[in-house]
Amino acid sequence: MKSKLSNEQVAERLQTQFGEHIKSVETPYDFLTIEVDAAKLYDIIFWLKTDSELQISFLTNLGGVHYPDSEGSEFAIVYHLQSMVNNFRLRLKAFVSKENTEVDSIVDIYAGANWMERETFDFYGITFNGHPDMRRILNEDSMDYFPMRKEYHLEDATREDKDDRFFGR
Repeated sequence: MKSKLSNEQVAERLQTQFGEHIKSVETPYDFLTIEVDAAKLYDIIFWLKTDSELQISFLTNLGGVHYPDSEGSEFAIVYHLQSMVNNFRLRLKAFVSKENTEVDSIVDIYAGANWMERETFDFYGITFNGHPDMRRILNEDSMDYFPMRKEYHLEDATREDKDDRFFGR
């Protein structure tokens, strides 16, 4: 079934409503991807859900990405949203710095965000302000690091017991 909305229509409505808070609009693989200000993320998602034309009523996925070389915007929070009525999907991205890894929780907008936000916190250390139970969900409470951050070397270059010939190198 073809979507009732086009990428251009949705991007234009968002630009009209939030103007300077929309940082970029792209359509990789025809999937509308919009980067927004992290401070306005909650307001934009709330508006997308309550807008009578768009009706973005389903949170498909929420996660994080670590870009260690991107100074000042090391972490991305990525939301995949969908309108079942209009058969339309949208990806929202917001970036935060490693000094301030906080955004507002959207659990009161989409109840399904509860565990997704906890998982994103657990693996990346991104805190969701206002979350009803912001604690680790999959890793041990005793862990003092976030395993999906790209902060550690993948291999020990000083190992002598490993022969690269056997690893396709």
